[in-house]
Amino acid sequence: MPAMTEPKLIAGNANRSLANSISRRMSMHRGMNVAPIEARVERFNDQEIFVEVYENVRGEDMYIIQSTSNPANDNLMELLIMTDALKRSSAARITAVIPYFGYARQDRRAKARTPISAKLVANLLTEAGVDRVLTLDLHAAQIQGFFDIPVDNLYAAPIFSLDILHHFRDKLNDVMVVSPDVGGVARAREIAQRIGAPLAIVDKRREKAGEVAEMTVIGDVTGKTCIIVDDICDTAGTLCKAAQTLIDGGATEVHAYITHGVLSGPAIQRVESSVMKSLVITDSIEPTEAVKNARNIRIVPTAPMFAQAILNIWNGTSVSSLFELETLGPIYEGLYHAD
Repeated sequence: MPAMTEPKLIAGNANRSLANSISRRMSMHRGMNVAPIEARVERFNDQEIFVEVYENVRGEDMYIIQSTSNPANDNLMELLIMTDALKRSSAARITAVIPYFGYARQDRRAKARTPISAKLVANLLTEAGVDRVLTLDLHAAQIQGFFDIPVDNLYAAPIFSLDILHHFRDKLNDVMVVSPDVGGVARAREIAQRIGAPLAIVDKRREKAGEVAEMTVIGDVTGKTCIIVDDICDTAGTLCKAAQTLIDGGATEVHAYITHGVLSGPAIQRVESSVMKSLVITDSIEPTEAVKNARNIRIVPTAPMFAQAILNIWNGTSVSSLFELETLGPIYEGLYHAD
């Protein structure tokens, strides 16, 4: 049954611009103002986080919009403390909208005596009082099983497919989708099937941890416009090396579509000086000025999809419908109109 109250948003400091974009899209759908509620999220002099909600939330369906990106610990604590504030204020349901789920790369014990931090974060969110999680492109899909509450994992693949079909419409016959490693084949295959393109893989060989000794292209990329697909770009070292390997293998040009642009350290400089024609990322992590000004980095919005997903959760309709181009296309028709 649909909820009796209107959905209400509250935003932390991690990605204010995305929160505002989501609220604008929801306002368009609802025909009423769905702006984030008034709240104070600040720090004391010793960097303790303090939250005060200025509006009544008793019995409300609340959605906290907060990525746990850099600084990951601060943003995670903000999310936990906002949840506690809402829970103690008698909110009926609390959904954590986490466009970028930090600590997701620590989803297993790769070595002895190491933590599974993604599970710890899941426990923290549940214990704080989160009733549901809405996120985008979890690094590993099994992280959903770390929670004992519902998790809706959205995918960037449909948005990227729309973008590729729009920007490469004149040369789709030459497009080849590339996975930068064997572990990302399923993600790359998903987009390849959506746009009707062949698939190649870049195989990495390591002599020691953290250093790629050799890359080999599995598949013929000669004369192809290669599109590398992955979920996270951190320092961009492996991505840029994969792009060079594809060019050396005969590709005419290389582009990359990455869901979460972490882009830490020398990443932006590496991308700008690389052979990649473009790096397309989403706004799941608030872009810095350096990212916005980079000559070959482009950002696609996730607000239309998140806004619709929140409304679908609120009124009890399907979220998985947003995985299909037939459903997502009209939501993004302002960006990817039919020519």
